[in-house]
Amino acid sequence: MCAICASIPVAAAVGAKISAGQLSQPEENRKPVGKITGFFILLLMITSVVYHTLSWRQ
Repeated sequence: MCAICASIPVAAAVGAKISAGQLSQPEENRKPVGKITGFFILLLMITSVVYHTLSWRQ
């Protein structure tokens, strides 16, 4: 497994940990960790598709 593909579940786990850590704070003080994590995972998935498509063609 390449480093990009391996970082996708790591990003999800880190996002879940940060999100769970914020549950003790009032709702108005929480950061949008879910949206940021989702965006980061989407970016990693797009990067992975592009990387594997280009490496497969060579």
